[in-house]
Amino acid sequence: MIETDIADKKSLLFFSSPDMVSWKELAKDCVAFANARGGEVVFGIEDADSAPDPDQIIDPQWINRIHRAIPQHTMGVSIAPVIRKWENGGEVLVVHIDGNRQSVACTTDARYFLRVGDQSKPVYPADLPRLLAEKDIYVWETQVSAKVPRDRLDAEKLRRFLTAIRSSERVKRFVKEKTDGELLDHYLLTSGTHLTNLGILWIGTREDRARLRYAPVLQFIKYDELGKKVRKQTWDDYSLNPAELIEGVWTEIPEWRDSTEFPDGMFRKTVPHYDEVIIRELLANALVHRPYTTAGDIFINLHPEHLEIHNPGRLPLGVTPDNILHQSVRRNDHLAQVFHDLRLMEREGSGYDRMYEVLLFQSKPLPRITEDDDRVVVRVDRTILKPEILDFLSRADLDLDLRQKEKIALGLLAQHGSLTALEFSKLLELPDEARLRDWLGSLPDRGIVRSSGRTRGTRYAIEPAILASFDFTQTTTLREIEPHRLRALILEDLVRYSPTAETPSKRADIHQRIGPEIPPRRIRTCLEELRTAGEVEMTGDRGKAAYHLRENLPNKPSSA
Repeated sequence: MIETDIADKKSLLFFSSPDMVSWKELAKDCVAFANARGGEVVFGIEDADSAPDPDQIIDPQWINRIHRAIPQHTMGVSIAPVIRKWENGGEVLVVHIDGNRQSVACTTDARYFLRVGDQSKPVYPADLPRLLAEKDIYVWETQVSAKVPRDRLDAEKLRRFLTAIRSSERVKRFVKEKTDGELLDHYLLTSGTHLTNLGILWIGTREDRARLRYAPVLQFIKYDELGKKVRKQTWDDYSLNPAELIEGVWTEIPEWRDSTEFPDGMFRKTVPHYDEVIIRELLANALVHRPYTTAGDIFINLHPEHLEIHNPGRLPLGVTPDNILHQSVRRNDHLAQVFHDLRLMEREGSGYDRMYEVLLFQSKPLPRITEDDDRVVVRVDRTILKPEILDFLSRADLDLDLRQKEKIALGLLAQHGSLTALEFSKLLELPDEARLRDWLGSLPDRGIVRSSGRTRGTRYAIEPAILASFDFTQTTTLREIEPHRLRALILEDLVRYSPTAETPSKRADIHQRIGPEIPPRRIRTCLEELRTAGEVEMTGDRGKAAYHLRENLPNKPSSA
């Protein structure tokens, strides 16, 4: 068992003595789950383990203690503790917490929390109105606000939906065997004798879809080099369901067929300006994650060198542009399930992974996400940063049998030449360098990636032997220069330009002379090490610091 946005685990030491019982900590987790999608707290599995001890027995009295304690420490939380037998025969105590969709839960001392990823995050007073507003978003899908009878639907859209579900490898067999009506109930497109809002959105008539309060409208706008609009196309007549909107945008915009060609031996290699995977995933994310209780169109803005998708509303509470790759807070659970089962988007949390993979293997920058007061903007550039690595990455993809995360790590290294653990973590939005191991996977063990240094300064690069085996000649660069060589290079520079205190050099000047491609942090660290060793002296304070070779230094490097 691993901790996620719907599961947490705790040791049985929680119950070992009254002094160790931290009901406030458990209350915090229960409130966090209640304010999100609900979840389970599992007692009896240690942090380092994935299963309980096979001989573990749970004392039934602990259920009564939890039943009494949680209501005393929380408000708006509904729990159901039970003893469950694990696969290995050991028992665990599972506390199920219902998701509170229409009100906000809190602790009795008026603290609010929300489950984001595998953590229970505090909700501050300024964010409470936003959390309350999110509650309406969560229940929109299953509401029967328009009172549309379940037999007043678009027969062709119904037929296509049922056919696609029954032919999808993502749908379990017992679901496919349901009757047509049972399938509609299963996906919550219907409720009793009526279509839900989700049902109207997907299989309803154009007229009923138009009456939905905020049915999606898409606008495509093309801009020229001066920022002037040169073409506009809209999908605003409500005749299409979300799947048809994506198909319409992809097939009706001729600019998606534009590409760039590069020589590839006797042939030509073609790289699309905007890959189909990228366009479809961006549109699917916009349609699935937008708040359907907020007004605003989805804008697809095509500029000469980049594409922007503008989605109305803000990111879900707890998700930011800096953690969106790893944090997942679904607003429209049931719409997301339909998209997934119909193969319109990747599984939860992997859509951005897929975009990273495609963009990196086309030698393009990673997507940039910004959040404004009323919208989220995703920018994708068409620029190909290093055409020379395209063939290497293509052959590596065919020959090395890599997992998706390993492909992303390899693509980043090919694009940047080398990266420290800290730089890697920033690019991948990782909270700490320890999680980098999961992304590098087997690359170091298989000799595909080499490393040097320690902790945050560990530097990773693709093994030269791997580059040679794919006939890839990388441009010579000082970016990966070894520490002892960098030290010698700096000393040689000071011998030439700053041999005394009368001729000091600023760090930026030294950096520019010896190699601007070397990361600034490495220059700074090396100068500090030379100072500590007594080989270099510094004058001035930090803002105006300058360096020179220490006078009377034994064995001064030659300036020849």
